[in-house]
Amino acid sequence: GQNCSLLQEMDVIQKQDENCYCYVQNRSIHLQYLWSTLQIKVSSREKFRFEPISEKNNCRNSETVFEFAACAVQILWKPETCTETLLSIKQYGEDVCFKIQPFKIEPYTVRVKREMLDGKLLFLFVAGIFLFHFANSLSRSAKFFYLSGIILGALALLVFVLLTLKRFIPRHSTFWILMSGSWMATLYFIYCFKENMQWLWSEHRNYLLGYFLAVGITSFAICYQHGPLTTELSITLFTWTLQLTAFVLIYCGVTIPQVAYAVIAVSLCSKGLCYPLGAACHIARKMKHHFKSKKMVFKYLTEEEYREQGESETLRALEELRSFCRSPDFPSWIAVSKLQAPHRFAAFVLGSPHVSPAETKAHDEQYGIGSSFLEEQLFETGAQPEQDEPANSIHEDEENENEMHTQTPFPYATELL
Repeated sequence: GQNCSLLQEMDVIQKQDENCYCYVQNRSIHLQYLWSTLQIKVSSREKFRFEPISEKNNCRNSETVFEFAACAVQILWKPETCTETLLSIKQYGEDVCFKIQPFKIEPYTVRVKREMLDGKLLFLFVAGIFLFHFANSLSRSAKFFYLSGIILGALALLVFVLLTLKRFIPRHSTFWILMSGSWMATLYFIYCFKENMQWLWSEHRNYLLGYFLAVGITSFAICYQHGPLTTELSITLFTWTLQLTAFVLIYCGVTIPQVAYAVIAVSLCSKGLCYPLGAACHIARKMKHHFKSKKMVFKYLTEEEYREQGESETLRALEELRSFCRSPDFPSWIAVSKLQAPHRFAAFVLGSPHVSPAETKAHDEQYGIGSSFLEEQLFETGAQPEQDEPANSIHEDEENENEMHTQTPFPYATELL
């Protein structure tokens, strides 16, 4: 019922008498204002009273008992006087009106400024997306359980106390009734603190810090004594609670409710489509692996593998030769006529070894361990550097010059021959 001054962007108003101001929201939706807020700053050299004015402050228009109680508490709980206050208004929210009551004839300034990207809104939105998609893994983390207990104890003390005393409540129905009342009272207190948080922080900062510190330490001690969640039912309920909290953060993190509803619907659909998408990705990987051309992989044999493979391939080749000689297509008479020892060839075809015992013994004596050939090779390779050392020291310069012009293609040809 008062004639209030309408505020617009980039307004700077200076007055010294009592007056009320209103900011009327723009109803047209623009996506560039998704995380935009309007900052209204009131400052003066003397103290003044900042009083919000809205339909919610008229208790006669309250429709429920809860709204009437909230209205009554807001009337009784008025902020104290201050010299500077800052009001943040969401785009596409409710119309905001407030009254300035200066105590002395001193000018005060009302500045209106738009912040295109509000960091707090963006943080709430990103935190909600992250919390929703990682709720399952976070609900099984012990560190996140303790952190959640500290936050719950600081923001919802009644709920935390009721959860702590759950074992002492015999009936489940009584517990859920008390839990519903505790949540309603908690939401109301959070709303009151949100409306007056700036005044509380500027005037009673020490009390707030003491409260958060004491309740945080107590909550951590109780959660540490209780231990992390172990049953699957408790973990599932904790996951659902985190997902509901994520929806609240997403809704509070944008200025356009329609965008918040769309993001929540897409998040739910993405959770529902995770199993079909996972199956499709698995099938795609299988098909890609099936149609992908196999690259040749070369594996180098060790000395033992080389010897075993040589023996096995030799035996296989000899068996193939025996089977070929036994076949009817083999020209046996022509082969016998060209052989020097037909009896030995016939014994080989019937299964005898292709090397006689005498030949095996002679090979071992000449090339085996302790043979003369091996001793000559060892002594020649060890003595040759000793004999060539003086010559190398005398003709070192000449050999270095010759190495620049001539190269030996096979340095070990002599030893091999």
